Amino acid sequence: MFDIHRKEIMWGGRKLVIETGKIARQATGSVVVTYGETTVLATAVAMKNARPDVDFFPLTVNYQEKAFAAGKIPGGFFKREGRPSEKETLTSRLIDRPIRPLFAEGFRNDTQVMCTVLSHDLENDPDIVAMIGASAALTLSGVPFMGPIGGCRVGYIDGEYVLNPLIDQLDESDLDLVVAGTADAVLMVESEAKELSEDQMLGAVTFGHREMQPVIDMIIELAEEAAKDPWTLEEEEIDEGFRNRLRELAEPGLREAYAIRAKSERQEKIAAVKESVLATLEEEGLDTAKAGELFKKLEKDIVRNNILDTGIRIDGRDLKTVRPISCEVGILPRAHGAALFTRGETQALVVTTLGTGADEQIVDALDGEYREHFMLHYNFPPYSVGETSFRLAPGRREIGHGKLAWRALNPLMPSKEDFPYTVRVVSEITESNGSSSMATVCGSSLAMMDAGVPLARPVAGIAMGLIKEGDRFAVLSDILGDEDHLGDMDFKVAGTERGITALQMDIKITGITEEIMRQALAQAHGGRAHILGEMAKAMSSSREEVKETAPRITTFSIPKDKIREVIGTGGKVIREICETTGAKVDIEDDGTIKVAAASEDVAKAAVDWIKSIVAEPEVGEIYKGKVVKTVDFGAFVNFFGSRDGLVHISELAKERTRQVNDVVKEGDEVYVKVLGIDDRGKVRLSMKVVNQETGEEAKED
Repeated sequence: MFDIHRKEIMWGGRKLVIETGKIARQATGSVVVTYGETTVLATAVAMKNARPDVDFFPLTVNYQEKAFAAGKIPGGFFKREGRPSEKETLTSRLIDRPIRPLFAEGFRNDTQVMCTVLSHDLENDPDIVAMIGASAALTLSGVPFMGPIGGCRVGYIDGEYVLNPLIDQLDESDLDLVVAGTADAVLMVESEAKELSEDQMLGAVTFGHREMQPVIDMIIELAEEAAKDPWTLEEEEIDEGFRNRLRELAEPGLREAYAIRAKSERQEKIAAVKESVLATLEEEGLDTAKAGELFKKLEKDIVRNNILDTGIRIDGRDLKTVRPISCEVGILPRAHGAALFTRGETQALVVTTLGTGADEQIVDALDGEYREHFMLHYNFPPYSVGETSFRLAPGRREIGHGKLAWRALNPLMPSKEDFPYTVRVVSEITESNGSSSMATVCGSSLAMMDAGVPLARPVAGIAMGLIKEGDRFAVLSDILGDEDHLGDMDFKVAGTERGITALQMDIKITGITEEIMRQALAQAHGGRAHILGEMAKAMSSSREEVKETAPRITTFSIPKDKIREVIGTGGKVIREICETTGAKVDIEDDGTIKVAAASEDVAKAAVDWIKSIVAEPEVGEIYKGKVVKTVDFGAFVNFFGSRDGLVHISELAKERTRQVNDVVKEGDEVYVKVLGIDDRGKVRLSMKVVNQETGEEAKED
């Protein structure tokens, strides 16, 4: 029934197995990949016929985690998997980015790659397993995919690179880097680092590329046995006369357009040139079906060769110059922290909001639930590029850019113990012409410092580009949107003055060399230093205190056995504290208490109340209390928070007392001294040894 083919190797200390021919046999290509005890089903399906109305490659990559993979039942009312989580969205992008450049030019067939996590051992992250599975499924499918690719994760622990560190090992690693590439070159890098140097980061990339080679060889060996016949891709012939005529009509206008430095004016000129060229071609009776594609290729050729020939870019800069930068902080009166970061025609309005533990994000992940106290959200409204569109939920690009900025800043964030706030940063891109994600990094750093978040150091980011034709290449610092679109690389580097905290690289060609990466990192270092200098003109370190509009959080600890007393039956006590004082109180299982309030007086009232509940009275001390009950043998006095003690009838007054009510009645305020506390916690009090007028110890007669 089954025609099973299987390959396995030992890789990074665990067994890696790729199998095909048993599951999902109707897909164009399918494999089951197991690493340790993490298993992913990867399928690739491509439609046989291309849609005639499509002028782009319609590729979709979906990574999905099934709760059953970790022996869990999904939460929520419906008890089934719903919209993709952030992890699923980011992993889908992680797989898409290195495979997309490897499909043959001109391939326009609808293609879908699906990676489904079937088993998770809680040790090996399924993202690398899914990436390998996607590569293998495409390689076996016969579609015009110029792979395979390999991928791996690289850690850096105790000065050594570690291949595919276990999930728990990442807590002690200074690096979490994912790299993907072919046998010849690197195609994609995504990473978070703890201020590592350029050489350390480059070493991690080359280490990962070397260590993924056995996986690539393994996929090739499997394909030699089980791959389907390769698809025939018919190339459309374009008449050279038509190509030359279009160039003749369009080139002068395009060269004029790309001499205009302002983005909107340049785009208007390009649109006008295209409209004029198409109209002329139609008048001449020529078929314009392929004119748009040829027009775009001509644009690309003009821009790229001009940069390589002259070293001068679209906006007149040389290869290394960063656009003019303007930084402002504190621009919103009620915000806890705000910054406006403008670099050329890219602008980010970034706002920081401080909250309490109740505002933490609860993440229900496949490997367990956890809380996130630092969130960064990136929004890209259509007006930022002068367009209109429906406003929908954040897309993959917005989630990906937000996570990149989060990775850049996370290594510098203070611990919850040092800064007990939940921090949410929102970046609104108000203008865009290249690298809005790096503008978000810079703006977020300033906005958090403005809010009083004690960042270890400011963080800045810069996007690098590449133009490569044959042996000639140019690395571009601080790329424009057009340079990103028409270039060969998007290489984003963020970090502090001490080192790199995040690196993301996407290559649109078949790969780049170590020499190019080294030059890009060196240029990025200089650009980052320049941007940090410009940011320092607005703010160089965090404010010493949070603003008046932010909540005040006081943190202290109580014994665990006192938590129940502070909460009270059914939460009665803590509700009374919050309602009476106006403070917000969070109690953690270890006894840590965080009191958030709008003012110091409110916080103090709540803190004093809680401390009075959990504190223990001291023998020999005098307290003021209230009589809560009288009995024949004495009076019970509430004298220490919720604590009551007994004043025996013999301790009410110096003279002999016949009846308790002769001395005190319920509701009377009295001074008492603690005589002793027995093993059961019962307190013996005395009134007769205290001067009831002054509250001082009575003098002996």
